[in-house]
Amino acid sequence: MKKIDWFGLTLVSIVLVFSQLSVAAEPTAQSTAEPQLADSNMVTTVDINSADATTLALVLEGVGMAKAQEIIAHREQHGKFNSAEELIEVKGIGQATVDKNRDRIKIIHK
Repeated sequence: MKKIDWFGLTLVSIVLVFSQLSVAAEPTAQSTAEPQLADSNMVTTVDINSADATTLALVLEGVGMAKAQEIIAHREQHGKFNSAEELIEVKGIGQATVDKNRDRIKIIHK
């Protein structure tokens, strides 16, 4: 019959528990490629006729920097948007994206 090393087993258990606690306490690194809202549940509105790409990407759900830049390029080439529906003319923006962002989109003509 083998003798159990209770001291060694206890020491290993303690090390494992504390290593898990330190990993859980470390902040997770976020990608700098996509901007993030401080509170992702916060609903904000954005004027798609004047907002910059960073603001569009932050506020519009499902719109990252590439799509935000496409919105601006479309706006510069074709003029201001008259409705949220016109966003589907932008490369990479579909009806589903417009529908889920309808409450976030505002149109201001200056």
